[in-house]
Amino acid sequence: MRVLGVDPGLTRCGIGIVEKRGARDLILVSCGVIRTDSDAPLEERLLSLHNELEKWIADFNPDVIAVERVFSQLNVRTAMATGQAAGVALVIAARSGKPISMHTPSEVKAAVTGSGRADKKQVATMVTKILKLKEAPKPVDTTDALALAICHHWRGAGAKRIAVAAAKERSRIKAIRSKGAK
Repeated sequence: MRVLGVDPGLTRCGIGIVEKRGARDLILVSCGVIRTDSDAPLEERLLSLHNELEKWIADFNPDVIAVERVFSQLNVRTAMATGQAAGVALVIAARSGKPISMHTPSEVKAAVTGSGRADKKQVATMVTKILKLKEAPKPVDTTDALALAICHHWRGAGAKRIAVAAAKERSRIKAIRSKGAK
């Protein structure tokens, strides 16, 4: 399975593709950063991000796209830009027909380091070890995107199975209740 991790940002959007080979091995396929000109109008920056994300999906054909869930940030301006970039990634993923998974920063940190409060250096260290790299990819947006992809490999499939089982159970209960109401 190949996962495209997207660490959304308007100025720098981290991208990382991690593939699972065998039962345990996670392999770095590619990573990078999509940059937009901070002096350009917002709509041009979003279009540039859109076009680059589409190229990554076309070039690497991921099975799943994992996007960081915009959680809570003290800086409203940063949160808005991050949310806009995440929205572009979600629309592109939906148009491509690829499954989408969203993970909060603390979920990603916990999956990769064992602590939801890990700092960026700890995340980078673990991404480097997990993917058996000689050094951490730069800039940190790239490492964060790879951490998202790793998180999905380790947690996404299990979460999906739980969601499917819960939906089946809700349907079963609903069917029982509707039979009893008759």
